[in-house]
Amino acid sequence: QVQLVESGGGSAQAGGSLRLSCAASGYTYSSYCMGWFRQAPGKEREGVAVIDSDGSTSYADSVKGRFTITQDSAKNTLTLQMNSLKPEDTAMYYCVLDVKWGEHCSHAANMYNYWGQGTQVTVS
Repeated sequence: QVQLVESGGGSAQAGGSLRLSCAASGYTYSSYCMGWFRQAPGKEREGVAVIDSDGSTSYADSVKGRFTITQDSAKNTLTLQMNSLKPEDTAMYYCVLDVKWGEHCSHAANMYNYWGQGTQVTVS
């Protein structure tokens, strides 16, 4: 059974940094996509950053140049380093995982069957 457990959320001042981590277990895909989605109150879920099993990454335009997604395959850990935070980054952040279906990992929420419980990020 796939399990994703996020940690590292919290509060930060605008311009500050936070680092999110996701511990993944129970998956056996050799080709997969992992990523971070976020959802603010009253808004749809947004695919913030994704990475595939080969290390290729993709970012939403709203976070390009500020957020960095990395993975440690040996430790089954996914990380999102968030710098230059803005109040509009305030949201619940979710770690996601699924098999890689196409050439690139998708930023669409319905392409991911496995979700963590989420961790809150608040920027003021």
